[in-house]
Amino acid sequence: MTHRERVLKALRHQEPDRVPIDLAGTFASTITLGGYERLKEYLGIKKETIVMSKRSQVAQPHEEVLQHFDIDTRGIQPRSPAGWVDKVFPDGSYQDEWGVIRSRPPAGGHFYVSGSPFAGKVSVEEIKKHPWLDPYDPGLVEGIAEEASRLHGETDFAVVLNLPVGFVHQAQFLRGYEEWLTDLLLNPTFAEALMDRLLELYMIIGERMIKAANGHFDLMFYGDDVAFQGGPMMSLDLYRKMIKPRHRQLFAHLKAKARVPLVFHSCGSVYPLMEDLIEIGVDGINPVQVSAKDMDTQRLKREFGDRMAFWGAIDTHRVLPFGTPEEVRAEVKRRIEDLGPGGGYILNSVHNLQPEVPPENIVAMFEAAKEFGKY
Repeated sequence: MTHRERVLKALRHQEPDRVPIDLAGTFASTITLGGYERLKEYLGIKKETIVMSKRSQVAQPHEEVLQHFDIDTRGIQPRSPAGWVDKVFPDGSYQDEWGVIRSRPPAGGHFYVSGSPFAGKVSVEEIKKHPWLDPYDPGLVEGIAEEASRLHGETDFAVVLNLPVGFVHQAQFLRGYEEWLTDLLLNPTFAEALMDRLLELYMIIGERMIKAANGHFDLMFYGDDVAFQGGPMMSLDLYRKMIKPRHRQLFAHLKAKARVPLVFHSCGSVYPLMEDLIEIGVDGINPVQVSAKDMDTQRLKREFGDRMAFWGAIDTHRVLPFGTPEEVRAEVKRRIEDLGPGGGYILNSVHNLQPEVPPENIVAMFEAAKEFGKY
C-alpha cells in the first residue's frame, strides 16, 4: 500500500498492510531539539536542525530521517502573520503575536507563559479593545497552497493539515492558567467572551488554511488539552456547558469545509470525555497518554475502537526515556496488540520525543513498529 492509503485505511477502521507510523506529521508528534541533535549524530546526519516550533523547542526532522524510518505522514504547520518578528527581551523571554510573554528555564526546555495580557482584574470591554491578530493576514496562509500541492501531488504520504493551537489553550495563555480555570466558575461571562472571540478568529483562520490547501491534504489535526493526568481539567458538567458546544461549533465548521478525518489532541486522562468527543465529530485521539489515569489501551480499544482511531500510545513517561531497547520493543508490541486489530491505530510516541530519549530507543520503536505491525 502507499503511505497515504495505509493511514486513511487505518482511520476508516480497516486493516492496512501494516500499522501506520508517524513522526512529525503533527506538532505534537515530533522530537525536541535536544533529542534531535542526538538522533542526528546517531544516524550520521550533518545538516543544520530546522526548528518547527520555537515555543515548544521541537525540530522538523529532515526528509532523509523520515525516509529512514519509512514514516507514513507529512505535516503542514500553521503560519505566523506576514513579517511577524517576536519581541525579544534582555532576559531571553519574548512576546508572541497574541501578546503573550514566554520565558524559558535557565536549564533549558520549552517556553512557558510568564506574562498574560488579560491577567488580573479584567472586563469584557478589554477583550474588545485588545490588539487582536488579524485572521485575514496573508502570512497565515503563505505557502500552504504550494506545500500542500507538492506533498499531495508529488509524494504518496498522508498529508496532515495542522490547525493553530486551540482556543482553550490560547485562552489559558492570554488569561493565565489559574485565572482561566477560576473564571469558568467565578467569572463565566468573561471566560465565555474570551473563548468566543478566539473561536471566531480560529474559524476564519481554519477556513482560510483549508481553502489554501485546496483539497491537497488527507486529515486535519487540532490540539486543545482538556485533561490532566488524573482526569478532565473540569467537571464533566462544566466541560459540557462551557467547552463542548464551542468545540462542536468549530469542528462542524471545519469538517463542512474539508470532508476529511479530524484528529484531536489532548494530553492526559481523556477517557471520561471520549463519548463527548465522538459525539462532536472527532475521528481520532492523540496522544493516548498511557501513563494517565484510565488510559488502558485494551479498555480504550474495546469501548471506543469501532468509533475512534488512536494516534500515539508509546509511553514517553517511563519506557522511551528510561527503558532499554528491549523494553521499548515490548511496549510497541503491547500497544499494537491492544490497538491494532481491525485498524484504527497510527503509531507514535505519546507527544514529542523528549531530550532524555536515547537514539537507540527511537530506532527500536520504529523498527519494532515495522516488525510487529504487519497484518
